[in-house]
Amino acid sequence: MKLGSVKYLVGEGVKNTWVNRLMSLASVGVLVACMVVIGLALLISENVAKAIGALEQQNVVMVYMEDYNWALYSDKTDTSSDAAVSENGEEADANGIKSSDYTIHNDEEAKALCDKIAKLDNVASVTYVSSDEGLASVKESMLEGQEEYFDFLDEEYGNPMSCAAKVTMKDMSLFSETIDKIEQMEGVDVIQSQDDLAEKITAVKNGIYVAGIWIIAILMIIALVIVSNTIRVTMYNRKLEISIMKAVGATDSFIRIPFIVEGMLIGVISALIAEGLLYFCYRVATETIISTLGTTDIVKYGDMAWILLLVFLAIGIFAGIIGSVIIISKYLRKEGSEFAAI
Repeated sequence: MKLGSVKYLVGEGVKNTWVNRLMSLASVGVLVACMVVIGLALLISENVAKAIGALEQQNVVMVYMEDYNWALYSDKTDTSSDAAVSENGEEADANGIKSSDYTIHNDEEAKALCDKIAKLDNVASVTYVSSDEGLASVKESMLEGQEEYFDFLDEEYGNPMSCAAKVTMKDMSLFSETIDKIEQMEGVDVIQSQDDLAEKITAVKNGIYVAGIWIIAILMIIALVIVSNTIRVTMYNRKLEISIMKAVGATDSFIRIPFIVEGMLIGVISALIAEGLLYFCYRVATETIISTLGTTDIVKYGDMAWILLLVFLAIGIFAGIIGSVIIISKYLRKEGSEFAAI
């Protein structure tokens, strides 16, 4: 197609938009409303995802190990006098514990188990917690003045806490599967976790994902209908011109282009207006939340601005092209030939 023809067709599309400006304005208004709702849904999803991400990091799994303290205080270890000497001649200590009774003998072996856990695909981080650090953490979690209840441990009985690994995961939907893999590792005694919280986090994430898809799908259908109606009005206003063009041999593609340009132009204008309007609405909303709740853990609009603009442009252009092609193709197929025969 020659450059002159392209300029003519694009000019016709722009002119159509202006000639039917009232209908175009209505289409832009509805498209902007749809895009703003979609943008708000995306921003809300990002904020919820950020909040859930922080919650996931707080959902720590404690993996306690089979160390000396585990053997000493566990009912799984036989410390009777008959078992004071093992088959290979290994003698038990004063507490009746033999080296073969437990798996983790020192910090190096404990850290090696932590490294093994860290290699699992769904593990985000692993922190080694010694028995001393574990006892100190328990004391810190007690109410003021209750720490003294633990003084007798240090003075008479020592520290009963086993060493542990503090584990956080990447994907909470794989929580149970990852726990099963950790439980199968040699040297792992028991795992303390919040299974119900992991299930709730996964359910919330899936619910937001499904709801977002439905919202976008419904609004996309509305956008297509609105753009199609605008193109339909323009098409019927020019039906005599279309029949003359077909009579002189114009191809269907040549006739379609101005309507496609019109639909795309409506989409682009709607995207730019929606971007500015959403920025204003989100700014007011976030300032209100920050001043009321005092939190700053909110997704900044600047971090999403280009993504939202691209999404809006994609929605507008897609709706414009598809809506235009569907309507004009249907018209050319069913009615355009009748006018061409006049």
